[in-house]
Amino acid sequence: MKKNFLSIHEPVFIGNEKKYLKDCINDGWVSTSGKYIDSFEKKLEKFTNTKFVVCLNSCTSALHLSLKLLNISANDEIIVPSITFVSPINSVLYNSSYPVFMDCDKFCNIDVDKTINFLKSQTITKTKNGSDFTINKVSKRIVAAIIIVHTFGNSANIYELVKICRDKNIKIIEDAAEGLGSYNVYKKRKYHLGTIGDLGCVSFNGNKIVTSGGGGAILTNNKLLFNKAKHISNQSKSNQIYSKHNMVGYNYRINNIQAALGLAQIENINFFIKNKKLINEKYKYYINRINKFSIMNSPHYSISNNWINILELNVKKLKINKIFKIFSKKNIQTRSIWYPNHLHPYLKKFQSYHIDNAMRVFQSKICLPSSSNLKISDIKKISEILKKIST
Repeated sequence: MKKNFLSIHEPVFIGNEKKYLKDCINDGWVSTSGKYIDSFEKKLEKFTNTKFVVCLNSCTSALHLSLKLLNISANDEIIVPSITFVSPINSVLYNSSYPVFMDCDKFCNIDVDKTINFLKSQTITKTKNGSDFTINKVSKRIVAAIIIVHTFGNSANIYELVKICRDKNIKIIEDAAEGLGSYNVYKKRKYHLGTIGDLGCVSFNGNKIVTSGGGGAILTNNKLLFNKAKHISNQSKSNQIYSKHNMVGYNYRINNIQAALGLAQIENINFFIKNKKLINEKYKYYINRINKFSIMNSPHYSISNNWINILELNVKKLKINKIFKIFSKKNIQTRSIWYPNHLHPYLKKFQSYHIDNAMRVFQSKICLPSSSNLKISDIKKISEILKKIST
């Protein structure tokens, strides 16, 4: 990182990172086999209360592989939110499937009410060979799955969608790339994000709460899907000695060096979460008292890891571009949330359903520095800049 530069989210190394990495190099286990892969997966299983975890080279790979594991076909449709990092949409396109875009709520997550309305009013159920299929009235294609993205550490209102998806035989994939250490609260119980749907995906990118430099994982309680994920992610190798393969596979495995880094990181995840909660509280203390600005809250059904703190602009005349420039001159990184995906030129041809909130949300929210080692003095500095902007 640049000296005296305050980034959105930088990795924090305070544990066994160097020790484990040195061990990998000394032992020579630096590729896609090694003890740290197994240890990292076991640690993730315990932390997320999931029966099975498959670590991969990215969350994008995890999303793409999830579509394959659930037998989502080319020409099937997948419901996706417009406000999200582009990864889940590209994963749908890798599969030669069709995204159907949904609007967002005030927490930047998929608008559950509009999604339910779409499923009730714009689809019909047909039975073929004893199985029910949900058909889009407009396109006549099968609506096979929904990718529910949990943004910025906040849970989407997923349980509102579970019943209707089960009734309509629609698979649920959770994109919990930003949600390691976050939970959904339902009927007074908490469930780690990524463990509620049919499959869940998490990320260990360099900017996440736990990083392996790059990487991701699939979470599942289904042993058959776990075994299939292990197989397909390893080029579908059916015989190690004779190098035989029995189906199309992918080179999606994580390597031992990445897993060693990830293991050292997750050993300190509770410390990171504790710090991030304090950072969020301090942001709210200093910024919520400033006219024109506030910090986005979490919904009541979410226990957030507070991955990124989102600044809300409460006055329409404030322009985010101007704010970006002011912070940039102070060596402080800020950025917008994601541009609504349904408006990207290469994605405009796909169906979107009553999206009238996404652009307004995009234009009124800013990502603030949120590293787990962020100092209170940094938060005070940011708040002082915002005070000057508000006057």
